Amino acid sequence: MQSFDVAVIGSGPGGYVAAIRCSQLGMNTALIEKYNTLGGTCLNVGCIPSKSLLDSSHHYEDAVKHFEEHGIEIPGEVKVNLEKMISRKAAVVEQTTKGINFLMDKNKVSVFHGTGSFKDANTIIVYGEKKEEISAKNIIIATGSKPASLPFIKIDKERIITSTEALELKEIPKHLIIIGGGVVGLELGQVYKRLGAEVSVIEYADRITPVMDSSLSKELTKVMKKQKIKFYLSHQVNKVERTGDNVQVTAIDLKGVEVTFEGDYCLVSVGRKPYIDKLNVEAAKVKLTDIDQIQVNDQLQTTTSNIYAIGDVVRGAMLAHKAEEEGVMVAELIAGQKPHIDYNLIPNVIYTWPEVAAVGKTEEELKTSGVDYKSGQFPMRALGRSRASGDTDGFIKILADAKTDEVLGVHMIGARVADLIAEAVVAMEFRASAEDIARMSHSHPTYAEAVKEAALAASENRPLHI
Repeated sequence: MQSFDVAVIGSGPGGYVAAIRCSQLGMNTALIEKYNTLGGTCLNVGCIPSKSLLDSSHHYEDAVKHFEEHGIEIPGEVKVNLEKMISRKAAVVEQTTKGINFLMDKNKVSVFHGTGSFKDANTIIVYGEKKEEISAKNIIIATGSKPASLPFIKIDKERIITSTEALELKEIPKHLIIIGGGVVGLELGQVYKRLGAEVSVIEYADRITPVMDSSLSKELTKVMKKQKIKFYLSHQVNKVERTGDNVQVTAIDLKGVEVTFEGDYCLVSVGRKPYIDKLNVEAAKVKLTDIDQIQVNDQLQTTTSNIYAIGDVVRGAMLAHKAEEEGVMVAELIAGQKPHIDYNLIPNVIYTWPEVAAVGKTEEELKTSGVDYKSGQFPMRALGRSRASGDTDGFIKILADAKTDEVLGVHMIGARVADLIAEAVVAMEFRASAEDIARMSHSHPTYAEAVKEAALAASENRPLHI
């Protein structure tokens, strides 16, 4: 039996980053992954492939709808080759997962392919091509999550699908019905809308992206309606049936009336659930919460002190970068260091176009907490760069403490805000005031100028360009 200082179960962003950091800190590290490729959901069937399709479909839409106004004329018909689009996505995924293999070799991490299962608190059985056992002083559980469903829905992976299948379709749907108005549903909905599908989003809550600031939800709904995506809010789905190539979805609207939707594909995107199948946590005396998350303390220790858990399998937002931060923190804790994570400062992004990004408190949270705050907002349409690029939708909003001017939350919707949010994270990490940001020089013409202007608006209401 091979022995290690640390064994990590799961090679998603949390797991492989934890393994790298453990190795950097001088620990003999093992990584266990049940699939043949490393990288977990994010790299294989999540963040990376969806961004690839979002980019490809964006190029297509630009060619069809916007090239002409830029003076680019294409004789003949612009066509979608979905097969090529999907194969490009596969190539991007392959390149990225090979990159993780390289990093494991570089950092001398021992990789075991197979399903990891606890024998006891220090021993893991790996069920791969052959059964083998490894022992470790410390173990990190990073097994991630799987798409959730509703109890009455039978996902057949052909017509009634999850995000995994939506990334591999052989044809563009005529009518894609999406159950759930969260990040995954909106991103994939936009991909197929651009490619020519009719798209209907059915959401149980009274707005899409219900965890984000309501002003972002409102603006994104407005923009996506303009893109001809249909929204059915406050609708409770109670039946999904497939007949041949047709799918029928039945829902109850706000007035209690039954509504029926007919389409050829139905994407179920109602969130994700922790993945602990075959992990056999009981053998290691690791306890679960009532929603099958692994129970952890503030140091991400489980109920067994040498076993830690990170990422989607524990509480908090299911975000790749949150898992990465947790992976680094646990590695450093095991090494005897004293790291910390401020969960309030982990940004959240939706990669639709316009993009949506946020960090810190929403207005709803500040009102509920009784915090006296002020708000500054600046529209993207007022920027020279936005007009030059033709991306004028959206705004940036900064919330600051009414007395101290400290920035408490930043909420953005617009072109490139997925990258712009990093400025807000840095500012809030250093407890900057709105005036601090307002007095920083921002390059002209850039989208980032909207951050400065929103800060000016939050600081004595003095924006320069509106």
